[in-house]
Amino acid sequence: MLKTLDFKGNYEDIAAKFSSRKADISKQVSEAVDSIIDDVKKNGDKALMKYCRKFDGFMIEDPKELIVTKKEILEGVSEVGKDFMRILERTKQQITDFHKHQVDKSWSVYKENGVMMGQIVRGLENIALYVPGGTATYPSTVMMNAIPAKLAGVKNLVIITPVKEDGKVNPTILAAAYVCGIETIYKVGGAQGVAAVAVGTNTIPKVDKIVGPGNIYVATAKKNCYGMVDIDMVAGPSEILIVADEKANPKYIAADLMSQAEHDKLASAILVTTCPALVDEVNQELQRQMAYLSRTEIIEESLANYGGAILVDSIEEAFEVSNYLAPEHLEVLVENPLNTLPLIHNAGSIFLGEYTPEPLGDYMSGTNHVLPTGGTAKFYSALGVYDFVKYSSYSYYPKQVLSTFKDDVVKFAKLEGLDAHANSVAVRFEEE
Repeated sequence: MLKTLDFKGNYEDIAAKFSSRKADISKQVSEAVDSIIDDVKKNGDKALMKYCRKFDGFMIEDPKELIVTKKEILEGVSEVGKDFMRILERTKQQITDFHKHQVDKSWSVYKENGVMMGQIVRGLENIALYVPGGTATYPSTVMMNAIPAKLAGVKNLVIITPVKEDGKVNPTILAAAYVCGIETIYKVGGAQGVAAVAVGTNTIPKVDKIVGPGNIYVATAKKNCYGMVDIDMVAGPSEILIVADEKANPKYIAADLMSQAEHDKLASAILVTTCPALVDEVNQELQRQMAYLSRTEIIEESLANYGGAILVDSIEEAFEVSNYLAPEHLEVLVENPLNTLPLIHNAGSIFLGEYTPEPLGDYMSGTNHVLPTGGTAKFYSALGVYDFVKYSSYSYYPKQVLSTFKDDVVKFAKLEGLDAHANSVAVRFEEE
């Protein structure tokens, strides 16, 4: 159950709840990943087929077998049924309604002296979306990544996802891809899949950016391929922090803490409250509700090692703690939760009020569930349309306007010891 810590301004103890979960990538994992990346660079499709057989049991003999056919996609749509397709379409609309407000526009400024300057916003051309295909499958991940990318104007969006011995992609992933308008899916995952889209093979083209979650090998491959391609982020274990006052419902708090604790034994679920009695009530609810949940072992270990309750003297102090930890998910279960927004500075996604539980955001509220973890919400943002665009600035100066800047630019360049820079301007005003 939740261990209680009396805050008393002790940030070091509460920080340990998150920082202790950060496991450095072992030298062995990094070396194994680099070896796979180098192999794919040198041997392309041949290496991919080898790793599909070795790691997934997918006994592939021809690289064309890596490509999901249109028939397979339509079979997946049929298999999930009309009701799940309805849910996917509703989810798509919700995510679109939120993210369409993030779409940025190009702009230009024209000055009276003839100067023109501006910024061009363009969607990235080629994106690969990694979708896990192991014991758990996440069609919601397809939606959360693909819809902002489409709104950004991404031209080519492909999915890479591992398969098992039967070579079949989970039908829920195929259905989500269909709803999002993704026609190209490759049956390859792991570090080898990341390497394939990072460097390109005869069968799988190189992309500009890789997004989506994966295991330690996938995360390490993304990190090690950064520079050859862009990536979204290297995410850690899930986390939730709930700020609650004495009127908060312990039943809801317990349920929401467990909704994240069930992800992983390294997940963190923290309650910050002004009310000691509430902690006891939440612990009772945890015991009651856990009895009918399927991932009890994971939840118990997560709560025991990385869960806890932090007692504070005021709600204002509760948000100081929250801002310090910068949680991935922040739930605000207090009176007038909307009024607390000015107090919140660092959080991946914020859930206000007792009828906005975090799982709503995981699926259908419309906000994105790809979020910064491990305190990185202090400087990272939730995935959005802005992650799939690039910005180019431009300017135009007539000669007569450049002449008014000439002497200052020349002096500035010479001050930095860059004579060729100075010459580039000065030469334009030499007498011919």
